[in-house]
Amino acid sequence: MKHTYHIHGMTCNGCRSHVEKTLSEVDGVSNASVNLEKEVAIIEMESHIPIETFQEALKNDGGSYSIHKLGYQPDVVDQPDEVSASTGTKGTGTFYCPMHCEDDKTYNKPGDCPVCGMDLVEEQNLSVTTSEQWTCPMHPEVVKDESGACPICGMDLVPMQADSSAEEKTYQKLLKKFWIALGLTLPIFLIAMSEMIPDNPLYEVMEQKGWNWIQFGLSIPVVFYATWMFFERAYRSIKTWNLNMFTLIGIGASVAWLFSVFGMLFPDFFPEQFKTASGAVHVYFEAATVILTLVLMGQVLEARAHSKTNSAVKELLKLAPNKAVRVVDGNEEEVSIDQIQKGDMLRVKPGDKIPVDGVITEGKTTVDESMISGEPIPVDKAKDDKVTSGTINGNQSFLMKAEKVGSDTLLSQIVKMVNDASRSRAPIQKLADTVSGYFVPVVVVISLITFVIWAIWGPEPAYVYALVNAIAVLIIACPCALGLATPMSVMVGVGKGAQNGVLIKNAEALEKMDEVDTLIIDKTGTITEGKPTVEKIGVFGDRPDSYRDEITQLIASLNSSSEHPLAEATVKYAKEKKVELSKTENFSAVTGKGVEGSVDGKKLALGNAKMMEYAKASITSEMETEVQSFQKQGKTVSYLAIDGELSGYVVIGDKIKATSAKAIKELQEKGIAVIMLTGDNHDTAQAVASELHLADFKAGMLPEDKLREVTKLQEQGKVVAMAGDGINDAPALAKSDVGIAMGTGTDVAIESAMITLVKGDLHGILKAKNLSHAVMKNIKQNLFFALIYNTLGVPVAAGVLFPFFGILLSPMIAALAMSFSSVSVIANALRLKSTSIN
Repeated sequence: MKHTYHIHGMTCNGCRSHVEKTLSEVDGVSNASVNLEKEVAIIEMESHIPIETFQEALKNDGGSYSIHKLGYQPDVVDQPDEVSASTGTKGTGTFYCPMHCEDDKTYNKPGDCPVCGMDLVEEQNLSVTTSEQWTCPMHPEVVKDESGACPICGMDLVPMQADSSAEEKTYQKLLKKFWIALGLTLPIFLIAMSEMIPDNPLYEVMEQKGWNWIQFGLSIPVVFYATWMFFERAYRSIKTWNLNMFTLIGIGASVAWLFSVFGMLFPDFFPEQFKTASGAVHVYFEAATVILTLVLMGQVLEARAHSKTNSAVKELLKLAPNKAVRVVDGNEEEVSIDQIQKGDMLRVKPGDKIPVDGVITEGKTTVDESMISGEPIPVDKAKDDKVTSGTINGNQSFLMKAEKVGSDTLLSQIVKMVNDASRSRAPIQKLADTVSGYFVPVVVVISLITFVIWAIWGPEPAYVYALVNAIAVLIIACPCALGLATPMSVMVGVGKGAQNGVLIKNAEALEKMDEVDTLIIDKTGTITEGKPTVEKIGVFGDRPDSYRDEITQLIASLNSSSEHPLAEATVKYAKEKKVELSKTENFSAVTGKGVEGSVDGKKLALGNAKMMEYAKASITSEMETEVQSFQKQGKTVSYLAIDGELSGYVVIGDKIKATSAKAIKELQEKGIAVIMLTGDNHDTAQAVASELHLADFKAGMLPEDKLREVTKLQEQGKVVAMAGDGINDAPALAKSDVGIAMGTGTDVAIESAMITLVKGDLHGILKAKNLSHAVMKNIKQNLFFALIYNTLGVPVAAGVLFPFFGILLSPMIAALAMSFSSVSVIANALRLKSTSIN
């Protein structure tokens, strides 16, 4: 039999597979299939199994998932802590594991990762509202959106100070605990080390047993307050069998501390080799507390370092202005950003940040877009030009119309894309995950073997050596550095890309881009500026001059229903000629060919030669010769057929971007084969290819042709990147190994791509290639350091050097080395911030 249930609490594919596995392992279940999008589980069972059985299985598994009958709506109290970053429906921030243990799973409050135990990191997001609020220092219940006097006591209102980020709170909390741990551990350490001093002066004050009790008392706050979280994480890791770094730390420190307590209470239980000359059992309170304090210090350093890895997002967030000047009926009023609606008219004054995305309606200026595009030279802007939120106005005032506000602005989209990419997992991380999965159990076994070998063959006191070395193995083998190796580099690399106008959708794109050996590029809007202009309206046959105006009117009227850049150029041309447009009926776009529709009762078809074939309009050799003269100059020509008869054409020019030739040359020097695929005709493509020294190009390509070409190259073993900006590029962008969309292009193209270039410039592809190479090199360095560290550290801690050099590794030194290994991985990742990708 088969039953369908509602699953609540899943936020990622990792959750889905985890729930599916848990349900499949329930006795009597023959198959379980879980759908993440629909949040349902289809369970096949030999005989009916009560739903309570499945609920108990998910509960015992340690996850935050629940299963219910279809139609059940969970109450708020049943809601789990985790929440998808894309919904943002709970909590004031989004928290995620820096080691990405559960893919892109996020949580709505700070805490520990249930898999690896690491402190969750806060994602940096634009606030729900960026407006500044004011309050009364005497009456905090008074909150206003603007300054003024308190309505209760008359005092001046003061700006409200935003709460410090969860990241900062976590750091301060850890720092406080560290200072407490350090203050108590230091005297424990000094007492223990005093045993090495001849005629120990402390024994004149009190005998060793008394000092042991002092160490015990001082260690209690360290173990049960300052570092108790490590033991909680260790217990949870063993309970759920998600073994991690805290498993080793918890076992090692607890063994040392519990051994010491037991030795104090029951000294007669131990053989003489465990005792000192005074008869007291040798205790290891200093080892346990120093280990825990050093691990805590590592956590403090990591918490501070994490804030630097996502500094790029923080810098982007600073670009968002708080206020804007809205113009209503000629009057200006200052409003908060969250009050701006689509269609509002805004005044942007010299030096101000542009508040939202929109278009200039009056005035001209220069805008510094370096914070978005990575290009330092200010861009000239005039009427009808688009402007972007967060960019900085020059020395001229202008009016703009708001088109995109809130989360729809480019700045918000960039922040979201950077956050999503930072949480994604690169394929290379599977290596670290595989190693880590076996690592902890293997280390525990090695620790036990170390104890046995030292206990049997070690020098006296053999059991003391055995215990100390076994603990050292547990502590130094912490796999934290291995887990951090990939995500830290990805996070810094993605931020670096965003600052340079290269938006990475996920970590896989970074890894794949480094492997790319073939690049396919579109022509219009990719190689060219994408700002076409009409150069000529042509008429076929013996027609009067007035007929040219009629052709212009028909072309522009038909194109007024299209969003294609070429169509916009014809409409703009007609308006400049003061040609009045007519209403278009039955408009439709024929992908890769052109458009058709009816204007003033005439059936029109406008497009390339394939469109004329589609409309059954014949092209004579004379017509073709006339058009080819323009095409050979690199111009685009669209034919116009009226009621099935070819009547005229429009010649459109689109300048090649100044950076295209240089970028293509540098990409070719890196060994990348560059191929141009365009829907334009062969002559136009030939002219553009010749100017760019491109030997490989294909013209007259429909969307399915581009898709077929990508597939063909992939079947030849090529790693293909596709760069384009139009709807007709979307299938090939999605099929390619790495899809690269021009930020100046359509939303469909951007959605289909893995990398978006804000400026829409081929130089951005070069940046993306250099960035991916730098990130992958950094990741490999981190993985090498982490693996070598553990490979060498474990045998040294086990004592392999002792028979030859008399060298042993103290558990305290092992703890120090373990903490700094994680910090060193983060520090190496931070080097990416200074890497040049231009």
